[in-house]
Amino acid sequence: MVTTPQVRAELLAHAPDGADPGKTVWVGLQLTHQPEWHTYWKNSGDSGLPTTLQWTLPPGVTAGEIAWPLPKKIPIGNLANYGYEGTVLLPVPLTIGKDFKPSLLNSDIEIKLKASWLVCRKECIPEDGEFALRLPVRGSTALNGADFDKSFKAQPTPLAGDSQVAVEGKTLKVSVAGLPSALQGKTLEFFPETPEVIETAAPWTQNWQGAVWTANVPLSDHRSQSPALMPVVLAADVNGLHQGFVAQAKVVGNWPPMATAQGVSPELAAALQANIGTGAPPVSPAASLGLWAAVLGALLGGLLLNLMPCVFPVLAIKVMGFAQHARDRRGHRISGLAYATGVVLSFLALGALMLGLRSAGEQLGWGFQLQSPAVVAALAVLFTVLGLNLAGLFEFGRFLPSRMAAHQAKSPSVNAFLSGVLAVAIASPCTAPFMGASLGLALGLPALQALLIFASIGAGMALPYLAASLIPAVARLLPRPGAWMDTFRRAMAFPMFATVVWLVWVLGQQSGIDGAGALLALLVALSGVIWALTLKGRSRLIIATVSIAVFALLTGAIGQNIFKLMEIRTAAASDQRWQAWAPGRVESVLATGAPVFVDFTAAWCVTCQYNKKTTLADAAVLADLDAKKVTLLRADWTRRDPAITAALGALGRNGVPVYVLYKAGSAPVVLSEILSVQEVRSAIASL
Repeated sequence: MVTTPQVRAELLAHAPDGADPGKTVWVGLQLTHQPEWHTYWKNSGDSGLPTTLQWTLPPGVTAGEIAWPLPKKIPIGNLANYGYEGTVLLPVPLTIGKDFKPSLLNSDIEIKLKASWLVCRKECIPEDGEFALRLPVRGSTALNGADFDKSFKAQPTPLAGDSQVAVEGKTLKVSVAGLPSALQGKTLEFFPETPEVIETAAPWTQNWQGAVWTANVPLSDHRSQSPALMPVVLAADVNGLHQGFVAQAKVVGNWPPMATAQGVSPELAAALQANIGTGAPPVSPAASLGLWAAVLGALLGGLLLNLMPCVFPVLAIKVMGFAQHARDRRGHRISGLAYATGVVLSFLALGALMLGLRSAGEQLGWGFQLQSPAVVAALAVLFTVLGLNLAGLFEFGRFLPSRMAAHQAKSPSVNAFLSGVLAVAIASPCTAPFMGASLGLALGLPALQALLIFASIGAGMALPYLAASLIPAVARLLPRPGAWMDTFRRAMAFPMFATVVWLVWVLGQQSGIDGAGALLALLVALSGVIWALTLKGRSRLIIATVSIAVFALLTGAIGQNIFKLMEIRTAAASDQRWQAWAPGRVESVLATGAPVFVDFTAAWCVTCQYNKKTTLADAAVLADLDAKKVTLLRADWTRRDPAITAALGALGRNGVPVYVLYKAGSAPVVLSEILSVQEVRSAIASL
């Protein structure tokens, strides 16, 4: 059982005939809401999210879909939702396969559930819980029979009649046949199962034409789906009981064009719309144009990525490499090609990993790797070691076997390739101008087309180095080798250490002050180990042994603090202007008539922090926001948050920063990744 101030959640089972192989049993999540709070149906309406269930079951046992009970319409301002108040049970059938074989030591079926739900009143709170129960294979389980019977009776009965939905302009004309005669003449409740099609809160009309029930329902101006089949649920009181009926209505007529979000190019919007729906139609000319526009945007975004502050430490390494090859044209070309290969292949690998994990059900976006404390800590270690190397504390060749060191000296292209990999590792959390829409489009494309976009980002990022490597006129502008290189190399240690400071700060946002302190202590201990290994004579053996022992003891004592995620903070920031974003929060604020500005951000996003400290802190911008009474929401994506990932996807984005201005009755305005004061003030003035 999971209990919060808003909801009590419990996993129940119902197997009155036992759970032998070949049978179907029922389990379900029961939610008991506090007064005025509610959760959502499969179609949540104007806002909200339906409850999701993820099962872990033994081999041979499979879970079906939620058998959703009838919802109720919940008005909120000028919006409306479909959901549940009081107590509701969401039952799910479990099929015990004939090949299921219980354990000889334990004949029970172990059932585990990870559930997520959004509970709302005026504010909305995403909650989740993990549950487990054991279902005996032999013997009945019927203690919760009354709860399941009540839920079964609240489920709509399928209708066999011929029903349809006719699209006529901005109206849906619904006709449902086969309803019981006891319903004729009654006023029915109407719930479409397909979300984001109708104007949920708008007035609509219904009528009876003999035994056929008809209705005229307004189409949403912000429709996101164009289904060929619309299941609709009708409900009314029959003989003192509230009963529901579901009809599979065929859609006839042509859907009108869907509204596109401002800030997205027409070509890209056409491609995004082409990817909405269940089918996979052939690529149209409009979609092709959208793909090539996205490829061009990715190329330009990768080029501009070199100007992002997160890439500066890698630029220092490349300047050193170019200076070393200034008189070796062949080596210079090979180094440039190797670096470009490392960049492009790394972007492809990162893109393939993200696409693969998303197809497996993970809600991930661009920069997902820095949402892991382990990756952040590993990068901090890497940049600490690089900084110590550049500062002259040690040379990598002294720690490598002689054969490997000789190979490294003879193959500088390997170093160039690895520097390309390193560049992508540190640059990938950034989103440069033109990249956001292209990355958002990539998630809706087939794998090969999506990887083409990721490869284009890599090609754009590597382009300046290729030009410097392959074009003699550019190469002649490079500085000549000299004594200055040793001074420059040692100076470049400081950008590396600055990057470590940033990474420790990022970890602090994830694991708290204890995690950041533990990482700092371990980095100091690691530096001591490296220093000890540079010593000579007997002192090296003694001091190195002690330093390694200290490092090992510290790792065992405080290392786990790095991976302990701290509790999610409810406050968006110390700045009281900003509130924490939550699913449904934008819609609830818009219902009051106030405009909303949302900052999708993350601690590991350097561009986000730059915008936050400059444009979003500008006195003139803040004054304009206050004058228009704009509600400021901050969606912090530092740690993985599927709700934020879904919200970014709805905007055609999959990385941060993203800045969106909402106004009731208007499409959201998506601003540039690198904000300017003039752009924000102009957007606010248009409210």
